[in-house]
Amino acid sequence: MATPTVLLVHGAFADGSAWAQVIERLHEAGISAQALANPLRGLTVDGEYVASAAAQTAGPVLLVGHSYGGAVITYAGAKSANAAGLVYVAAFGIDTGESALGAVSNYPDPGLGVSIEPRTYPGSTEPEFYIKRELFHSAFAADLPESVTAIGAISQRPVSGTALGEPLSVRPAWKALPSWFAVATEDHAIHPDAQRMFAERMGAKTIEVNGSHSIAASQPDTVAGLIIEAVHAVADSHSNN
Repeated sequence: MATPTVLLVHGAFADGSAWAQVIERLHEAGISAQALANPLRGLTVDGEYVASAAAQTAGPVLLVGHSYGGAVITYAGAKSANAAGLVYVAAFGIDTGESALGAVSNYPDPGLGVSIEPRTYPGSTEPEFYIKRELFHSAFAADLPESVTAIGAISQRPVSGTALGEPLSVRPAWKALPSWFAVATEDHAIHPDAQRMFAERMGAKTIEVNGSHSIAASQPDTVAGLIIEAVHAVADSHSNN
């Protein structure tokens, strides 16, 4: 198999720039990567968007999802004939019939819940959610400088309630594709024990990273290293078949 292209899917409250330092390291390793613009409007809508991007990418793809982006690649990977593997970074690894919020409902709120600010938006009866600016640093990226997170708080992209509350309607991609998982041990957005449960359930190759929810920015060497490992493992597995 040819070396897969890495498609990076950001989660809620972020955009493609969240992957900037990871992309630098992937390119240094000779790996092609693209950060997709996750619409953040609904799990099916977002998943179909990413699946469409994958279908328009030549050759195999490795789907990488952060946070809610993990739910999106779980859907998209099931709809993408050229998906070769999945990497979850402090992410939701949901199963059929589960939503992102429902999948963590049995775990204590690590801090994000009390930080959320709902707002209305045209064309929907559901709210969309922001993180309160003054709480963005502690809830989302406590191990990054406040000068960095202050910009993130201002530039954050909201996620719709539909996206977080919509159950997965397809067989999860991780039941068919090899998976890797980076658990953020100091995560204040998705409880680390929930991440460990997702990783164990999917049988993922798992590492634990001592960092916040934003480990792609605070620990880019480690996150990129896991993605590079997945790229080589997928390529080697298919070349040996």
